[in-house]
Amino acid sequence: MTDTLPAMRRRVPWLAATVFAVRSETQAARTIVLDVPGWPGHSAGQHVDVKLTAPDGYSAERSYSLAAPAAGTRLELTVQRVDDGEVSPYLVDELLPMDQLELRGPIGGWFTWHTDEPGPVLLVAGGSGIVPLMAMVRARAVAGSSAPFTLVYSVRGPADEYYAEELRAADIDVRFLHTRTGSPGRRIAAADLPDMVGARVYVCGPTGFVESVSELLLAAGHAPADIRTERFGPSGG
Repeated sequence: MTDTLPAMRRRVPWLAATVFAVRSETQAARTIVLDVPGWPGHSAGQHVDVKLTAPDGYSAERSYSLAAPAAGTRLELTVQRVDDGEVSPYLVDELLPMDQLELRGPIGGWFTWHTDEPGPVLLVAGGSGIVPLMAMVRARAVAGSSAPFTLVYSVRGPADEYYAEELRAADIDVRFLHTRTGSPGRRIAAADLPDMVGARVYVCGPTGFVESVSELLLAAGHAPADIRTERFGPSGG
């Protein structure tokens, strides 16, 4: 896999993307809506590479999850600012409608959910790990799927919730876990995860969170083959 993925990326062309709109999700995150002529479509759970190029020719690339199903050539990313990063501060604080950037994708096939899958599905998100899982929630709604979905969303507190109003109105079982309000330093525990052995499970968040949740799921009796994970760590932003 380590040799295959870079080769696959080389075969995916860079496309010009124009910013259609931006909207804030939290003080540190915003959603960017892009128009991308030639976009081939994608599955919920996939991601893209974004490239910014400075006037002097210097460029930087970062990977970001797709936050929603494609609507023709329009797609959405949600980006969290890394304060000392090269890319995310520009995307969150400076990017404006009609600005342009480059992206390539979609990338990834393992961490995906398709609307013809019956469920049940358990989604477990830590912080900004909600983004690809939100794409699954939205894809389910767009398709009119009746697959049973349960989302456990762990964040520091209400101010850090992405998509808060939309999730509270969604036709799925959503359980918010606030780790810095009321119980400082609290971590996700076995009691926070519903008894859904046999469900397809998607876990996304920081590496430590994903490892902890995976251990809890295995201890509860979930089969390793039913658990799909995606993790992130320091990347330079």
